[in-house]
Amino acid sequence: MSDRLYNVLFLCTGNSARSVLAESILRKDGAGRFHSFSAGSTPKGAVHPLALRVLQEADYPIDGMRSKSWLEFAAPDAPVMDFVFTVCDNAAGEACPIWPGQPMTAHWGIEDPAAAEGADIAKLAAFTTAFRYLKNRIGAFVNLPLRGIDKLSLGTRLREIGRSEGATNPTPRAG
Repeated sequence: MSDRLYNVLFLCTGNSARSVLAESILRKDGAGRFHSFSAGSTPKGAVHPLALRVLQEADYPIDGMRSKSWLEFAAPDAPVMDFVFTVCDNAAGEACPIWPGQPMTAHWGIEDPAAAEGADIAKLAAFTTAFRYLKNRIGAFVNLPLRGIDKLSLGTRLREIGRSEGATNPTPRAG
């Protein structure tokens, strides 16, 4: 078995909720097989408190989580990504930077929990739902036979994951 670690970048517009949730989920559920990162095209500058709360209550890591620009990962000294997943429809439709290494990409869009309105319990429920959808997708991803699958089949499987329950728009291209 290879000791290869895969670099995975989750993209969203604000990098305050969905992409941060995904980064933390993969950090834990990837069982040391992945380095996970998140970024945004227009970062909010802070991680949403409810994202941190949901992660903490589910016993997922929140250390080092910050809202940052995707330009950090397009810089010459940035880690080379193996996979780039957009988790919001806006980021999927934007012109992404050129990612060194030509990573595999897919769109895994879900509703923005930070846009939830109403009582605090409704907002918390939106974050919990986003967490669940992302956890399911990441679970499917980490169980793919990455070493034993050709690129075409892998791309198909990654897109299928993005069309699973909770998908907002299964057709946009990823970064």
